[in-house]
Amino acid sequence: MKVVFMGTPEIAAKSLGYLNEVGFEIAAVFTQPDKVKNRGQKLEASPVKKLAEEYGIPVYQPTSLKRGEDAEKSLEVLRSVKPDVIVVVAYGQILPKSVLELPIYGCINLHASLLPKYRGAAPIQRCIQNGETLSGVCTMKMDEGLDTGDVIMTFEQPIDPDMTGSELTEIFAVRGAELLAQTLVKLATNTAFYSRQEYCKTPSYAEKITKEELLTDFSKPAKQVHDFIRAMADVPCAYTFLDGKRMKLYRSAMTDVISEFPAGTVADEKRLMVACGDGRCIELKEIQLEGSKRMKTEDFLRGRKIEKGTRLGK
Repeated sequence: MKVVFMGTPEIAAKSLGYLNEVGFEIAAVFTQPDKVKNRGQKLEASPVKKLAEEYGIPVYQPTSLKRGEDAEKSLEVLRSVKPDVIVVVAYGQILPKSVLELPIYGCINLHASLLPKYRGAAPIQRCIQNGETLSGVCTMKMDEGLDTGDVIMTFEQPIDPDMTGSELTEIFAVRGAELLAQTLVKLATNTAFYSRQEYCKTPSYAEKITKEELLTDFSKPAKQVHDFIRAMADVPCAYTFLDGKRMKLYRSAMTDVISEFPAGTVADEKRLMVACGDGRCIELKEIQLEGSKRMKTEDFLRGRKIEKGTRLGK
């Protein structure tokens, strides 16, 4: 089976690596153009591009597959390659009808949710942010809608109360790659079963995460604040401000402590407990103050005292 792989971040690179290792023929890789990193000093290739180059697989980086000269050239490449299937994992571009209909087995997407829940750009972070206790990954035959195609295979994963977005991403990277390989075998042997998404259930959408929303709102109930912090860890990472300096929040924990302090106030300087909007406190367990390194809060507090009553935020 001849495969064209489309993907960009690390979770996609895991799938590319696994498919290559188990023997699928990866004829070409499409990934997003290199991006400027380190305050504009140099361009950096995506994890998928780096891995594809290690394998010696041809790499294409069109700015768009839908319009313009890049789109025309990409379609020519795909027609010349004649893939049996196109595999898409967090590619970051919308595929036009001309691409969707090109392979014999269509375009197969690995999506990090149990569709139709959490269609869209940030399903892992949004499900944790919303306090979900179950999620999963699924393979889907793509159509022109936003994650609306028929589901082929699924893998379910319980979400522990303190599991972070990064931890769930790592699980999905491994299990998703395996699920993709199993799906391609089913396609090749004509044993794939396509299930319409359960339209009796209301679809939900995982909107793209914006920089503006990463500022932690301690006026919300403690459970919501904790879920938000763990959802955004370790990337893109929630934050607050301490004495005017940005402080990233990597890990938190729920407590039974009740405080009369206003939301966002340090209620126990020894353990860096912060009051939230419902009067309950969360404990900040791992942080990084601007100009310093990431560390456990207990280590941070050995070198810097934070008085009870200190307000976090702008």
